[in-house]
Amino acid sequence: GWYRAEAARRQLEHSRTQAELQNLKSQLNPHFLFNTLNNIYSLIQLDADRAQQVVHDLSRLLRYVLYDSSQPFVPLGAEIGFLRDYIELMRIRLPRHVRLFVSLPENPSPSPVAPLLFISLVENAFKHGVSNDRPSFIDIDIREEEGVLACRIENSFFPKSEADRSGSGIGLANLCRRLEMIYPGRYEMKYGQHGDTYETLLRINLTDR
Repeated sequence: GWYRAEAARRQLEHSRTQAELQNLKSQLNPHFLFNTLNNIYSLIQLDADRAQQVVHDLSRLLRYVLYDSSQPFVPLGAEIGFLRDYIELMRIRLPRHVRLFVSLPENPSPSPVAPLLFISLVENAFKHGVSNDRPSFIDIDIREEEGVLACRIENSFFPKSEADRSGSGIGLANLCRRLEMIYPGRYEMKYGQHGDTYETLLRINLTDR
């Protein structure tokens, strides 16, 4: 009886952890969806072909968030493709004075990686890195080197008022909790403000599964 009870307890613990992980996965910010639909609406009049392409990108992105990311691990290429789509959709609405540099792996390895790890970091960069009237920049660099996945994001920093910060703190806390559950002792994360720029560095060792 004890063995069965212990097995049941472990099973329960496992499903609790799974449920918590499911919960912690960054739910794409509804503002993002709203903004993207507004962009598509304006694009329809300006450039119908481009608007069609954007609808296609958005549906691919939503499919990923709704279905593919429900797996505990996805191929790195799928996660990179998702980030690429997301960044392209954000690019449409950037004011002209914003410089955006993006470097993502061209041919990612098939390494399995937990899905939606970087999205809250990328979201934060777009959210806090862009001023409507001052020169701004966002620099996103994700690379894979010898089993280590490294993400470095640097952006000009225009902190939003408390009212407008909606959820960026939660996003970071969630991310740290997920990393601790999935990659304990195998990741390094630093973030902070340096003068008027903000830098985030996340390194994950993918090899010790």
